[in-house]
Amino acid sequence: MTHKILTATLTLTLSSLAAAQGTNVRFTLDWAFEGPGSPYLLAADRGYFAKQGLNVTIDRGFGSGDAVTKIASGTYDMGFGDINAMMEFNARNPAQRLVAVYMVYNAPPHSILVLKSSGIKTPKDLEGRTLAAPVGDASRRLFPAFAEANGIDASKVKWVSVDGSLREPMLARKQADGISGFTFTSLLSLGQLGVKADEVTVFPYAQSISGLYGNAIIVRADWAKKNPAVVKGMLVAINQGLKDAIKDPAAAIASLQKKNALINPALETERLKLALSGSVLTKDTRALGLGLVRPDRLKSSITVVQNAFDLPKGLTPTNVFDTSYLPPAADRKVK
Repeated sequence: MTHKILTATLTLTLSSLAAAQGTNVRFTLDWAFEGPGSPYLLAADRGYFAKQGLNVTIDRGFGSGDAVTKIASGTYDMGFGDINAMMEFNARNPAQRLVAVYMVYNAPPHSILVLKSSGIKTPKDLEGRTLAAPVGDASRRLFPAFAEANGIDASKVKWVSVDGSLREPMLARKQADGISGFTFTSLLSLGQLGVKADEVTVFPYAQSISGLYGNAIIVRADWAKKNPAVVKGMLVAINQGLKDAIKDPAAAIASLQKKNALINPALETERLKLALSGSVLTKDTRALGLGLVRPDRLKSSITVVQNAFDLPKGLTPTNVFDTSYLPPAADRKVK
């Protein structure tokens, strides 16, 4: 009898330990551990992933386009990446289809930034100039769409590939005529280098490309189909972390500082607030709730990407974005 009790107790203990450890999920951010990535770290700190039975590893990224490639390859199970780069990938690799399951950057932060002293006053003036950016930068990847919308001959624009840490310094030192990047990332980084905002001209992609979306939570379609509870649990946790960060940015930055002790808290707080106010809390988000897209707007965005990259047709709102994993509408509401 005692032996049976011990065996049952041991079995129960091992089962409890396995449950406590949870399902492992590898998640990649789009960029370095900076303000905009803090909601995911806050969700982890507050146990939201663990509550869903998930043991989540969160790694820094090297560009929103690069994140797409790494999710597709299986290096990561899920991640935060550019939906436009994802659409391009899907059109070229239909057998390895990815799907967006939660829209974060409802308004895209993609942009080209130049110094006013360069004499570049319009996007067309970029012809004959040199732009610097990491290879995986989403704004660089989407430049063909920006060029088409603004009548730019993209073949007349030279690109220099640089590490992300060197992008803004190259512009500040005038070693490049311009850079591509997310507005809130590059403007603040330039400010840290002594370049004032009024010395910079920003060409936001959203100003000339209608309907464009930005970064979303992305997963391989086949992996999501095999692990629906995991994807749903991830989105419940991420959604709560994002809502918490909106209410209390300081708490999110505190979680970020635990991960990266070298950050400037004031700078990253400002960067987070800019990302939230400019890209997350839009008119659409307030009407539809966090995470959701408008099918008509997504259809327009698909057309832009297909035309810009001369992609084969076949992308549709339903095979690009899957709403079935989203948390209930009531849980996604924001004021």
